[in-house]
Amino acid sequence: MILADKIMNLRKQQGMSQEELAHQLGISRQSVSKWESGASIPDLDKILKLSDLFGVSTDYLLKDEIEEISYSESSASLDENIDSEIVKSVSIEEANAFMDLYERVSKKIALGVTLCVLSPIFIILAGGLCSFAGMEDTASEDFLSGIGVAVLLSIIAVAVSLFIRYGMQLDKYEYMEKEKLALQYGVQGIVEKKKEEYEETFRDTMVRSTLMCIFGIIPLIVGGALNLDGFILVLLVDLLLVLIAIACYGFVRAGMIHSSYQMLLQQGDYDVKIKRGNKKAEAWSGAYWCLVTAIFLGVSFITKAWDMTWIIWAVAGVLYAGLCCVFSAVSKEK
Repeated sequence: MILADKIMNLRKQQGMSQEELAHQLGISRQSVSKWESGASIPDLDKILKLSDLFGVSTDYLLKDEIEEISYSESSASLDENIDSEIVKSVSIEEANAFMDLYERVSKKIALGVTLCVLSPIFIILAGGLCSFAGMEDTASEDFLSGIGVAVLLSIIAVAVSLFIRYGMQLDKYEYMEKEKLALQYGVQGIVEKKKEEYEETFRDTMVRSTLMCIFGIIPLIVGGALNLDGFILVLLVDLLLVLIAIACYGFVRAGMIHSSYQMLLQQGDYDVKIKRGNKKAEAWSGAYWCLVTAIFLGVSFITKAWDMTWIIWAVAGVLYAGLCCVFSAVSKEK
């Protein structure tokens, strides 16, 4: 098999178009077309890049008599560290369905998060009425507290139902987040165009939501500095929660839509190397949290200091994040 045929076969196996291969190599599509037609051959530098890109040896590319794919040493070492890595081919129809679903579901998930943030507003207001608005008798306090808890639980129930109902719709695309993807012809161009068009909206939403969180606390700080009435401060706390809830809606919705593009393009947190690291992390993360739970229960029952042992969870969470960062860095080096 000649070099031209090998380049064409390897490109198609990866689900790449001539334009996509040219982009990876920093050359024109016409150059790739000439290679595959046999009108020209790539120089040594491009041969090395092709070898690295496709994970095959240079001998396989250059020697016509070698018909069976010979993988490079770096590719072989990766294969030893990856347990039967699955490469999932993604068609245009599948990619469009995935992006459309994420756009629809993002509204519902964002609404659920917003409801969770808003849920304690009434119980905070009820506490303020009891403490600062002259409704300090036991009957009124119990009634308002009961209503506040009922409203909180009702809102949380609605939010959880949204998470379950619409989160389950995303389960069929779980492989997009975890597996290595091979985009079929034309898919990458479509996704990149959509991502580019959405980029400005994403940035604006992130900026607005962040500013809303920052400036939302200013009235509360000013109110405290001016020694305003306690009930007014309670209202300002509720106002802060409303602003944070609106900001969370923007964060979640824009973040989910942007993530759908990153998943397909395998960028950011969904880079192939990061996916491999996450797969390996799954093996020890379960054992880690079981150990933390055992330590928490053991220390709590022995010391009876339940009011203090919650700190174990805070320390464990920070330690887990640190271990994940170290593990990710080690995986990238490999």
